[in-house]
Amino acid sequence: MNNELIMLGEMIIKKKHVIAHTVHTDRMAGITMTEQEKREFRLIEAHILDIRANFISLFGEALIEHTDNEKANEKIFNWGMETGEYFYTLGAPLDEALKDTSYYRTYIWKAIENEVKEKNLSASTVFDIIHIIDPLLDQAVYSFSLTYVKSYQKTLENAKSAFMELSVPVIPLTKGIGVLPLIGNLDTERAQLLMEETLSRSNVLKLSHLIIDVSGVLLVDTIVADQLFKVIDALSLTGVETIITGIRPEVAQTMVSLEINLTKLNSKASLQQAFNEFQLLKKL
Repeated sequence: MNNELIMLGEMIIKKKHVIAHTVHTDRMAGITMTEQEKREFRLIEAHILDIRANFISLFGEALIEHTDNEKANEKIFNWGMETGEYFYTLGAPLDEALKDTSYYRTYIWKAIENEVKEKNLSASTVFDIIHIIDPLLDQAVYSFSLTYVKSYQKTLENAKSAFMELSVPVIPLTKGIGVLPLIGNLDTERAQLLMEETLSRSNVLKLSHLIIDVSGVLLVDTIVADQLFKVIDALSLTGVETIITGIRPEVAQTMVSLEINLTKLNSKASLQQAFNEFQLLKKL
C-alpha cells in the first residue's frame, strides 16, 4: 500500500470542514439572493455545509482505501443519488448545482498541493492521486445528474397523471345521473384513461345515466371516435345509458365524412336537453 496516499487521505478527512467552508464561501460569493431567499437559505446552510464536508471526506477515504476502487465508486455514486434528489427538491437548477464541481476540484487539489510541497511527496504519488480523484469527480457528476433528471421526470409524470385525471372528471348532477365534460384533444393515452376513469367513477357514483359533453373537443378523428364508442359500449355493458351532447358542426361534418357508424349514437344538442330526457326516462 502507498503510505503517502493514506497520509493525504487522512489529511483531507481532517480538513474536510475547512475545505468545505472554503468551497462554500467562494461558491456563494457569485450568487445573488433576495432578503427572503437569504433567510430561507440560512435555514438549510448548515446542512449543505455538512453535505459538502461529507463529499470531500469521500475522497480522503478513497485515497486511504486506494486498493478498492469499486468501494470508492459505490460511495460516490450513492452520494450523488442522495444529493441529486435533495438539490432537486430545493429547486436548484441542475446547471447551477453542477458548477460546484469546479470548486471542489480546485480546493481539494489546493489542499493536496500544499501537503505534497510541504512533505516533498513523490511524483508517482501525485499521478496516483489524479487517477483516483478525477474519475471519482466524474462519477459524482454522473450520478448526481442522473438522479436529478430522474426526479425531474418523475415530477413531470406525476403532474401529467394528475392533469390527466382532472381531464376526465365525471361529475354527478343528480341521483343516478352524471356528466363527463371533455375539453381539448383526445390522444391515445388520454383516451385509455377515459375508458378506465369513466367506468370506475360511474361505478363509484352508482350512475344509471351519463352525459358525455364534447362541446370542448375541437378535433375528432377515427381513433377518437372509435374510443368514444368503445366507452359507450363498455358503459352499456355495466348498465349505464349514455348520451353525447355538444357535437360541434365541424366535428359532425368530420364524423360523417369518416363514415363512422352513428346508428348506436344517442346525441342531443345541449346538456340541458340530455338531462331533461334522462329525467323524463326516470319518471317512466
